Amino acid sequence: MDTITIVSSLVFYLVIWAFIHVITSNLRSRKSAARLPPGPYSFPIIGNLHQLGEKPHQSFAKLSKTYGPLMFLKLGSKATILVSSADVAREVLQRYDQLFSSRAAPTAAQALDHHKISMVWLPVLSQWRNMRKMCKENIFATPRLDASQGLRQEKLQELCEYLHKSSVSRKAVNVGDAAFTTSLNLMSRTLFSKDFANYDSNSSQELREVAWGVMKNVGASNLSDYFPVLQRIDPQGIMRDTKFYFQRLFDIFDDIIDERLQLRGTSEAKQKDLLEALLDHSIKNESEFNRNDLKHLLLDLFVAGIDTTSATVEWAMTELLRSPDRIAKARAELKEVIGEKEGVQESDISRLPYLQAVIKETFRLHPPAPLLVPHKADEDVEINGFIVPKNIQVLVNVWASGRDPTMWSDPENFEPERFLGSDIDVRGQHFELIPFGAGRRICPGLPLAYRMVHLMLASFIHNIDWKLEDGMKPEDLDMEEKFGLTIQKALPLKAIPVKL
Repeated sequence: MDTITIVSSLVFYLVIWAFIHVITSNLRSRKSAARLPPGPYSFPIIGNLHQLGEKPHQSFAKLSKTYGPLMFLKLGSKATILVSSADVAREVLQRYDQLFSSRAAPTAAQALDHHKISMVWLPVLSQWRNMRKMCKENIFATPRLDASQGLRQEKLQELCEYLHKSSVSRKAVNVGDAAFTTSLNLMSRTLFSKDFANYDSNSSQELREVAWGVMKNVGASNLSDYFPVLQRIDPQGIMRDTKFYFQRLFDIFDDIIDERLQLRGTSEAKQKDLLEALLDHSIKNESEFNRNDLKHLLLDLFVAGIDTTSATVEWAMTELLRSPDRIAKARAELKEVIGEKEGVQESDISRLPYLQAVIKETFRLHPPAPLLVPHKADEDVEINGFIVPKNIQVLVNVWASGRDPTMWSDPENFEPERFLGSDIDVRGQHFELIPFGAGRRICPGLPLAYRMVHLMLASFIHNIDWKLEDGMKPEDLDMEEKFGLTIQKALPLKAIPVKL
């Protein structure tokens, strides 16, 4: 379809939508409108889209300072509630958890019918409950993760060796790429007992583009979300691109599953990875969990687990390199607790309070999913005297609550020390810090992500110092963000490792 046709169709559909909008707006009860949360004036047709900007989480945070922590916006034809404080988040995700447990699936998440199968987007009904229970028992239970930790240790050792080689050659490391490759292999080893990439290899870059492509498209500002009448023409090509990325991953998964099924018929010993557990479950419960279900679940685990972990590690390293005294403090703790040995074990994490504080502070300032995954109200709910209408999209801006000056002292500053001696954690009970969400829709992969992000960051700083390129000063490091479903650094962090 050429550009003129797309523009003509867009104008036509917007005119029709505007006509319908005017009629329905006039029919709306003045009483119900008066009870909506406050918000900025919305223009006809576009609503508040002009206030979105390239970084919606930041734009929403600024608006919340004027209109409050519970705010109403019109994003095109999509009515949206914005939550921007820990107190209101507690109302939505704890007190009224059941009423807000549904998802508002963006158009891109509907590619290849993913939203009908994915545990992320399914409504809280029997299919979702079965999937959640299966994941808890077969993937994220502590015994399962303990059994597969040896697979992850090999990948962490390879990261240490790569950093050592780079220190010998005095070669600058792209921290984000190294974190992504490590995260990719940690996840592929845990799931499949396979490596998907090597450091400085094109294969790593290709898979990073696929993973980031999925996250970027699902989190993109999509005209088809704001004006559903445009979904059929897909004016930005987001649905087309998402289908491509999904299918690319499904092809990879099909090859791995076929290979594993062939091996299961031989005398070769079973792998102790998560794919084996999922295949066992699928064979026993094929009616409720078939091969297609398995591939969609792997897509969720693979993309979300890799991208969020590597982004968090890159942000943590950036903040530490901007604070030389703090990276020295974290390194000293590692040396005291684990000595000179190369590898950090998963059992060591509980004995590293400062490292944990660094990760918490990184999650506070740079939550991987700044607006979490969109929720939807299953019925009208009254919060703080306002009505949150049935079927409305609800976004929780954890980026804003993490920088709330009423909750945090010096909220813009990176200060891990604020968490020392504090019982605040990231497991969904302390609403000032919920990077994984909370309530029944909390991220099921939290137990694995928690292990991976601590181990990877520890591997980057244990027995290694870092030097910025070209005499750059720590305070000159770029901190700009790139928005998708996850938040990336706009400019990659590059530094030279120095072996101690």
